Amino acid sequence: MRKRVSLWLVCLLLCFPLTVQAQTKGFLLMASTIGPIDAGIVSVLEDQFEKESGIRVRHVGAGTGEALKIAEKGNVDLVMVHAKSLEEKFVKDGFGTERIPVMYNDFVIVGPAGDPAGIKGMAGAAEALKKIAGKGAPFISRGDKSGTHVAEMEIWAKAGVKPAGAWYTVYEKGKEGNAPTLKYTDEKGAYTFIDRATYLSLKDTIKLAVLVEKDDALLNFISVIPVNPKKFPRANYKDAMKFIEWMTAPEKGQKIIVDFGVDKYGSPLFFPNSTQWQALQGKK
Repeated sequence: MRKRVSLWLVCLLLCFPLTVQAQTKGFLLMASTIGPIDAGIVSVLEDQFEKESGIRVRHVGAGTGEALKIAEKGNVDLVMVHAKSLEEKFVKDGFGTERIPVMYNDFVIVGPAGDPAGIKGMAGAAEALKKIAGKGAPFISRGDKSGTHVAEMEIWAKAGVKPAGAWYTVYEKGKEGNAPTLKYTDEKGAYTFIDRATYLSLKDTIKLAVLVEKDDALLNFISVIPVNPKKFPRANYKDAMKFIEWMTAPEKGQKIIVDFGVDKYGSPLFFPNSTQWQALQGKK
């Protein structure tokens, strides 16, 4: 499996606009949130699209906040991200044309199987986080303005808690993604807020257990946004839209998404969520 582009390239893309992007017909560069990359779905979509279209897609992996900053420099053709508030601002500020839903999964709250905070089975994520804070149980956060971090902070806000203190740790390498953060949390025997796909991909190598799940507030919606060709004329908008149309087509990218992970985990890691897919399901 192709690995995500290394951190030095992320820094290069952030610092030097229009120096790395190929911006040529038949090639796309996408800035993607790290979770779907680590799960493997991004490479699968890119490779199959290339087979069918001849258009090559490559990605740089970064948290949603960093991915959008890269796109604001005009260094990529599209982004795949999962923080609605940041996405809406990106479009409102003219950097992207529109938010286009592609897929979703969900977040879970994980922690030691012994569950010292006593949150196992709680129905509400906000109530669970409030209880963790009340108990002063160790909690690890990515703290990097990624989509995962933004979602976590939204749940803390619903709980009426501003997390701080010796029990609450911002992982210094949180920018590297959910997988390193989950592994670090496991080492510390702490709690954290993570996407289910990352947990499933690592569950056989860690001791942490899913303790709180299936709250609607934990749904994790992933969108794609093409960069605005009016602001960045060199961007490959035409091919970006071809890729997006392919990803959102029920018989193409959406079919790949619904099947992804079933063989290995017994259930999909992501669920299709394009407008076309939703319309098709409504007719059934």
